[in-house]
Amino acid sequence: MSGTTKVMQNNKRLGETRLDRGSLAVLGKGVDRFEGPLKVSGRATYAYENLRGQDVAYGYIVTAGTGSGTIKRIDTLKAMSLAGVLHVVVDDTAPRASADPNDNKPASIKGAVTHFGQPVCMVVATSFEIAREAASLVEIEIEPSEGKYDLTEEKDEAYDPGDGTMPSTVEKGSFDKAFASAETQLDVTYTTPSQSHSAMEPHAAVAVWEGNDLTLYGCYQLVSTNVPQLAKALGISASHVHLVNPFIGGGFGGKLGIGPESVFAAMAAREIGRPVKVALTRQQVYQGTSRRSDTIQRVRIGATKDGRITAIAHDTITGNTRGDDFFEPAGISTQFLYAGDNRQITHRKADVNILLSSSMRAPGEAVGMLATENAMDEMAEKLGLDPIEFRKRNEPEVDPQEGLPFSSRMLIECMDEGAERFGWEKRPKAPMSRREGEWLIGYGMAAASRKNLLQPSEARVTLQADGHALVETDMTDIGTGTYTILQQITAEMLGLPLGHVAVKLGDSKLPQGPGSGGSWGANSSGSSVYAACEGIAGVIAKKLGVEAGDLTLKDGMATAGNKRTPIAEVLGGEPIEVTGTFKPGKAFQETHQASYGAHFCEVAVNAVTGEARVRRLMTVAAAGRILNEKTATSQCYGGQIFGIGSALTEELIIDPRTGLMVNHDLAEYHVPVNADVPQLEVVLLPERDTAAGLLAGKGIGELAICGVGAAVTNAIYNATGVRVRDYPMTLDKVLAGWAQTKRAA
Repeated sequence: MSGTTKVMQNNKRLGETRLDRGSLAVLGKGVDRFEGPLKVSGRATYAYENLRGQDVAYGYIVTAGTGSGTIKRIDTLKAMSLAGVLHVVVDDTAPRASADPNDNKPASIKGAVTHFGQPVCMVVATSFEIAREAASLVEIEIEPSEGKYDLTEEKDEAYDPGDGTMPSTVEKGSFDKAFASAETQLDVTYTTPSQSHSAMEPHAAVAVWEGNDLTLYGCYQLVSTNVPQLAKALGISASHVHLVNPFIGGGFGGKLGIGPESVFAAMAAREIGRPVKVALTRQQVYQGTSRRSDTIQRVRIGATKDGRITAIAHDTITGNTRGDDFFEPAGISTQFLYAGDNRQITHRKADVNILLSSSMRAPGEAVGMLATENAMDEMAEKLGLDPIEFRKRNEPEVDPQEGLPFSSRMLIECMDEGAERFGWEKRPKAPMSRREGEWLIGYGMAAASRKNLLQPSEARVTLQADGHALVETDMTDIGTGTYTILQQITAEMLGLPLGHVAVKLGDSKLPQGPGSGGSWGANSSGSSVYAACEGIAGVIAKKLGVEAGDLTLKDGMATAGNKRTPIAEVLGGEPIEVTGTFKPGKAFQETHQASYGAHFCEVAVNAVTGEARVRRLMTVAAAGRILNEKTATSQCYGGQIFGIGSALTEELIIDPRTGLMVNHDLAEYHVPVNADVPQLEVVLLPERDTAAGLLAGKGIGELAICGVGAAVTNAIYNATGVRVRDYPMTLDKVLAGWAQTKRAA
C-alpha cells in the first residue's frame, strides 16, 4: 500500500497493548541517543551553522539602554557609512516596539521602551565583526520615564490578570474561617528571584527567501505554533513559512516562542535579497528574550494538633511587563498535593519594567514548591512530627480540589523508598546536633509533583520495502531524547532492530507534533507514532489474512499462526505509509493525572563561613511507563542540578535605577558547576498509568526539578537551625540568621 493511511487514537482506558506484548523489550531500556554520534562528532547542524560557505550577511541587534521611556530618534548614518554595512532594519513591525495591550497592530518604532535590552533595530553587514562595530555607532535617543524595577515595591499595585496556565483564583470551602479556628497555624512568606533559562545554545536564526517563501533555520521548541507566530510578525501567510530546526541546544522554555532574532533576520533577508544570520550574544539572551518571574509567595496552613490539614492557602504575586499577562503559576501543585477541605490559591500580577517573564522549566512548580515544601517542613516542626509522617497524614484519596480520582499516585511509595535507601532514620533529630569538624550536617526532604499534560499529535511512519522504517514529525528534541524514544517505540511495535529505524524531526513540512514543552513531548508524540505503527501492523495482518492481535513482528519477520514470513516479502516491493493521529480522550478528562516523586538531601554547612555543600542528593520518581531509562535518568540529573542552583546560587540581579540585569552572562549568573554537584542518585519506580495515554507514561523532565531546592534548604535548616525564606540561600543569609539567633538569645 503505497498511499497514505491515517489512523486516529485517543487515550481511552486501555488494557494490554502491543507495547506490552512486544517481543524485543527495547522500550524502557537505557538506549544510547539516536543522534548522539552526530552531536559528539560535530555533524549535528544547529541553527547558526546552516548555510556554511554560502554568501550570507550577518545581523547584530541594537538594544535599548534603559528600562523605561519613549524612543524619540534613531540615527543610523554613522553605522551605514561603515564599509561592509548593507542595511539597518528599522521597521514599524520591529518586535516589542510597543507595550500597549490595547493596540493589536504593530506600533511605530518610536514607541514605548518596556525593559532594558529591548530590541530596537538591527545592523546587517558582510561580517559579524563589521555588524557588531556598526551597531555601536547607531545613536538612539530615548526620553526616559520613571520605571518600576522592584517587585516588592510594586506588590501593593498587583492585580488579577485573569486566567492563564491555571485560573488566577481557586477556592474551596471557607479558608479564612477554617484557618482562624485551626488548632495550629503557620503563616509564612517566601520570595524567589528572577531566573534565566541559560540554555547552552544562544538564540539564533538564519533566514532565506525564495520569492515570497521564507525558510528559517531556528532553535525553537514548538514548530507548529512558531510558524504562525513568525508569519504574523512578518505580515505574511503561514503557508509561506518553512521552519527548520532539527537540533536545539537546550531551551527550558526560553525558546517556546519566536525570538527577535528570527523576525529581524527575516526582515533583513527580504530587504537585501540574500540570506541573513543572526545570533544573540549571551548578554542579549539574558536581556532580550525572557526570564522566570520573581515571586512573593504567602503560604498559610491550618491543622489539627494531630497533623490533619484543615485549611491551606497559597497566594502569589509575580511581575511582568505591562501588556504581558502571563503569571508564574506557583500554586499549581498546591491545588492537589495535600488534603484539606478549605483551600485558597491565588495569583496576582504587578507591572514592572523588567524583561518579560514566561514559562521556564516546570513553570509554577519549580518555584512554587520551594515555598510549599518549606512550609510543610515548618508546620511539621510545629506539630512535632517527622516531615514524611506529616505529609503521609495529609495524603488525599481523590483530588482535593475537584474530587476527581487520581489516575495513579505513588507519592507515598516514593517517600518510603527514598527514606529507606537514603537512611532517613539517621536524620539529626534537632538542628545543629551533628557536626564533623567545622561542618554542620543536616538532612532534608521534599515531595515532588508535576501535573501530567497531553497534546494532540501527528506522526508519519513509513515501513519501506527493504524492511527499514522512517518516522517523520515536526516534533523537536531539545536534548531530552525525543529522537531515541520515537525510534524505540517504532522498533518495538514493528519488531525491527533499532538500527533499522530512522527519525526525522523539527521540520514544519512534516506532520504536526506537540513540540517540546510541559513534559508532554514524549508521551504525546510517542502516542501518534504508536498509532501509526498499529496501522502498519494492521495492514501487514490484512495482507497475511489474519487478525492484528494474532500477528507477531520480530527481527524483521511477521509471524502468524505457525508461519514466519520476512516483512520485506510481505510488502512485495511496496512501502506502507501511515500517519498516526493522537488526541487526549475521555480518560484524560475524567481523572486527575500527575507524576510524583520525593527528594532526599544531605548537606554540610561550614560553621564559620556559612558555606553550604550538597553531599548527597537522591530523587525517587514515579512517572508511569519509563520509555528510556537512560534519557529519563539524565532528565532527572538535570532537574536535580537545576534545583541545587535554585536553592543556592541562581538569581538575576536587577539594577533598581535602569532595570539592567547586572549579572547577564554565565560568568556572573551562577549555575551549578561540577564542584557544586555531588554524585547524584535517581530511582525510577515501576508504574503503568493507562489513563495517561496510549503509552501509559507521564512526563518526567520537569518533575525532576520540583521540590529539589526545598529539600536542600530543609537540609540546611536541619544542619544550622536557620530558616531562610528569601531564595537563593547564600552563605551571607545563613550568617545573618546565626547573628539574629544570637541577638535573640
